[in-house]
Amino acid sequence: MSISQSVGQMPAREYETIYILRSDTSKEAAQKVADRTSDAISKEGGKLTAVESWGRRQLAYAVGKQRRGVYVYLKYLGQGPVVAELERNLRMLDDVIKYQTVLLNDAVDASTVQVDPTSIVFDAVEPPGDDEVEETLEQRLGLVEGARRVPHDEDSDDSDDSDDDDGDVIPGKAVAKSEGAAAKSEGAAAKSEDAPANSDGEEEAK
Repeated sequence: MSISQSVGQMPAREYETIYILRSDTSKEAAQKVADRTSDAISKEGGKLTAVESWGRRQLAYAVGKQRRGVYVYLKYLGQGPVVAELERNLRMLDDVIKYQTVLLNDAVDASTVQVDPTSIVFDAVEPPGDDEVEETLEQRLGLVEGARRVPHDEDSDDSDDSDDDDGDVIPGKAVAKSEGAAAKSEGAAAKSEDAPANSDGEEEAK
């Protein structure tokens, strides 16, 4: 049944749906989801016009225990029943953790829309490798190792560059103060040694 027959020659509506798969979904499971969504759209007389796999991305917020997911974009023509059937199927699939549908255009002549067969081919994403480790909340906050943090030494070097290119401003000042204190002590000792001599000289003069 074509879309024109299903809606009685009425203008079709254009929708887009984005659904998110679990980050560890296998290629086979992702392909089954894609086939299920395509069948749901066709079942209600809809017309799939675009399929895009956006790959694995960070979620804006955690969904369950998932912090990343595989984003898949669909664009299609149809009426309200098409959206209802598609979303009913998405709710039933365990690998789908979230989805959203938006109406793009409420009056499209479906007969004028040409679809490139290559644009509706689903390209599954490989599951994450062993080296692709999810960051914990503590790591993202910089409380434990593994998170991206600015080393404290870099901050100290930046603040010290204006005074000392070698980054030894504070030790240098401490050394200078120590040497100055020693010099003052030697000067005080010299004055104390000169004091008796001056007293003797004054008595002899008298």
